[in-house]
Amino acid sequence: MEKKTFKVPNIGCNGCANAIKGELGDVDGVKTVDAVVDSKMVTVEYDSPASWEKIVATLTEIDYAPEQA
Repeated sequence: MEKKTFKVPNIGCNGCANAIKGELGDVDGVKTVDAVVDSKMVTVEYDSPASWEKIVATLTEIDYAPEQA
């Protein structure tokens, strides 16, 4: 299982966090999603068939793209 923690600058409220949790939770292979409004940090645990590229694409579609390192 892979685990990534990353910043999503567009998180502004609990509704944003819930949207992220809902959308990523629908991706096959995503096991857990945690989004913290105050820090704008998201943690995702996933296995195949989910991939980091699929997670980024899903977040970008809903206007919550991860901050680029």
